[in-house]
Amino acid sequence: MARNEGTIDRALRVIAGIVLIVMALRGMYTPWTWIGVVPLLTGLVGMCPLYSVLGINTCKVR
Repeated sequence: MARNEGTIDRALRVIAGIVLIVMALRGMYTPWTWIGVVPLLTGLVGMCPLYSVLGINTCKVR
């Protein structure tokens, strides 16, 4: 499982995921709040399955 996310991409995903999950836990439900788990996990792992399918790689190290 090769990484395909750069440092900035990963940081933004983790931040967005945490914000969405906190919103869900505080009762601010929108259709996107619990989906915050997806960017959080992909940011922590460093690999996005959609990037793999589309051939996108934001990681500088290959």
